[in-house]
Amino acid sequence: MIQSMTGFGKAESVVHNKKISLELRSLNSKFIDLSLKMPSLYKSKDVEIRTLLTEGLKRGKIELTLHYDLIQSEPNHFLNKTIIKDYYKAFDSITQELSLKNKDKIDFLQQIMKMPDVLKTEKKELSQKEWSVVKSLVNEAIEDLSLFRKNEGKALEKDLRAQIDSISSLLSDCGQYENQRIETIKNRLKKNLSTIAHKEDYNETRFEQELIYYIEKFDYSEEKVRLSKHCEHFIETIETSDYHGKKLGFIVQEIGREINTLGSKANHFEIQKIVVQMKDHLEKIKEQVLNIL
Repeated sequence: MIQSMTGFGKAESVVHNKKISLELRSLNSKFIDLSLKMPSLYKSKDVEIRTLLTEGLKRGKIELTLHYDLIQSEPNHFLNKTIIKDYYKAFDSITQELSLKNKDKIDFLQQIMKMPDVLKTEKKELSQKEWSVVKSLVNEAIEDLSLFRKNEGKALEKDLRAQIDSISSLLSDCGQYENQRIETIKNRLKKNLSTIAHKEDYNETRFEQELIYYIEKFDYSEEKVRLSKHCEHFIETIETSDYHGKKLGFIVQEIGREINTLGSKANHFEIQKIVVQMKDHLEKIKEQVLNIL
């Protein structure tokens, strides 16, 4: 079964008065391309999270968004009472030394609150319990996204099979024009041969070389066989491999090469029309293969 590279996964949980939400989004990419958006509290686990994503998702442009909401507000700013008392004593000492009257005294508290280190922010660290929850959420979101990829892959596989079947069917249609094609080529060769045979500088060896060249130029039986085999190989790869996006891309290149050669050797209008239809189906396959894991 093939998997799409596009997908979405989500997971949520509650721990330590927090509702933690994690979302994963994936787009197609040749390699693994990770983007993590999360609070600074979880930055210390950046490497571990990237490892989990790389092992679980293999390839794609992955964006992880992690955030939390407090169920109940928790203050994390505190007044540093020791510092405030020290500042107050210093201000009071200065007013006494300067013999300031009450009306000249400065509003100590108002000024002290503007001084450095009066407001203390508590630095929170990630607990082992909370990290375990976050780690399980990452794995859960990966599973959710992988399921999404598989469902998308089913639709992709159905479409790819239809496109390959169309190319194989069109290849078979070439057979109905084979006799006309051969007759046209024969008449062209006979005309050219009769012209060459009456020339004074006629060279039998050169003539045989030219004849072999034209026969090879017009013969596309090998291309037809190879094209048929490549189509079979494409379907086999879909059915047997787990991660086959790149391999399918190589097979598509070979299919395109054989179709182009078939068109250049056709020398028949109806067959060339069929080749154009094959190319149309092949372009659709190329677009789909870019999104396969």
